Amino acid sequence: VQLQASGGGLVQAGGSLRLSCVASGRTFSGYAMGWFRQAPGKEREFVAARSWSADRTYYAGSVQGRFTISGDNAKNTVYLQMNSLKPEDTAVYYCAARAGGPSTDQERYDFWGQGTQVTVSS
Repeated sequence: VQLQASGGGLVQAGGSLRLSCVASGRTFSGYAMGWFRQAPGKEREFVAARSWSADRTYYAGSVQGRFTISGDNAKNTVYLQMNSLKPEDTAVYYCAARAGGPSTDQERYDFWGQGTQVTVSS
């Protein structure tokens, strides 16, 4: 089982990035997908999560209205569209998958990707 995150980079404040996470190695039907991030010197924190059927999505308050999680189940891929980026969004972003419904609790996730760096300059 492998989750491959990509799409990170360096962007100016106010800019946008789209992260992608491709899952492989098994069927992920019924799995919820989530995005988490870890800034230097800080704990990893929840960003967004989505159910397999997309009927439920959760967002951290700090990204609500700026970030959008979406997915293409046929491609086992989840996206995180990040708009109006701020310097405080700078972090390594991780995607994760769990059997069942979406969760804001990282301890509930079964599989993790390697992370992709997002740097927002002021």
